[in-house]
Amino acid sequence: MAEKSRTAPANADQLNEGDRSAKNAIRVPDTVATSGSLERLVETARDYAEQATAENTNKAYLADWKHFASWCRRRGAAQFKPDPLLIGLYITELAAPQDASPALAVSTIERRLSGLAWNYQQRGQVLDRKDRHIATVLAGIKRAHAKPPMQKEPIAPDDLLQMVGTLSFSLRDLRDRAILLIGYAGGFRRSEIVALDVHRDDTIDGKGWIEIEDEGAIVILQTKTGWKEIAIGRGSSDASCPVHALEQWLHYAKIDHGPVFRRVLRDNSKVQDERLSDKHVARLIKKTMLDAGIRTDVPEKDRLALFSGHSLRAGLASYAEADERHVQKQLGHASAEMTRRYQRRRDRFRVNLTKAAGL
Repeated sequence: MAEKSRTAPANADQLNEGDRSAKNAIRVPDTVATSGSLERLVETARDYAEQATAENTNKAYLADWKHFASWCRRRGAAQFKPDPLLIGLYITELAAPQDASPALAVSTIERRLSGLAWNYQQRGQVLDRKDRHIATVLAGIKRAHAKPPMQKEPIAPDDLLQMVGTLSFSLRDLRDRAILLIGYAGGFRRSEIVALDVHRDDTIDGKGWIEIEDEGAIVILQTKTGWKEIAIGRGSSDASCPVHALEQWLHYAKIDHGPVFRRVLRDNSKVQDERLSDKHVARLIKKTMLDAGIRTDVPEKDRLALFSGHSLRAGLASYAEADERHVQKQLGHASAEMTRRYQRRRDRFRVNLTKAAGL
């Protein structure tokens, strides 16, 4: 039977059943008598387990599981057993829906599989993605539907200055100016920007802090592979200096502890304690890009799709006139090949093999 909606909600008890199952996988062993002390350790262990992956990844994996569980229930199938046959059918429908729903991109289907594998792992089970019922179907989907990856446009330095130039000197715009310049100079992801604190150990959810010095700022940041230091030098003028912009924001916002980038009341009268969402960074880039009149050669709808939070990171990689190894270090890439994926405007014809071959 064709499903009526690929996102049709189930009741709350059904949706939460799998979440409780994964969470309860961490518990006091049956062979040990429980106690208040052990129960507190269990809760702490569960908190640590949630921090094993990034918050956005956790949300995505949870959404993947809920979608798969809903799909299974509508077909009378059991979702708690990692059945390759069933999952092969599931990804088939994602690629070729039986109803009028749009097909998912190959990259999204692969992400769904990763989400299912992670959820099964939390339940002490293993999803064998190499099983032929999954691997061969996925290979066929890739062969039939795979497209080159859509990369976001990098922001050029001149474009960034025009975007910053659209901002006033209100509290909100002081904050947004610092976000754009710090994000660009540091080559940060949007989640990394908003996760910064003023000092070390200011907050539990912080992922790094900033140390301002005479020559620039040092950002100590927690990454997937550990801690790293990113040096952000001062710019050639106050208008383009990320460190100056940061100092101005912290000074006028009167922030000396806790999250660096926070919400501001609509009337710009007060800075709140709440940390800013990383979604704000993407919205900020799109808004200032439109206000600055960047890429007016394409329709507005298409312009909005060209830029995202990653455009800051890609901009530094593409336009920094520095040795590639310095860019690689700033972005925290393990390989130069990964860095080159971000360098949208690199000179691909610097080595001309055609002429080198005598043609």
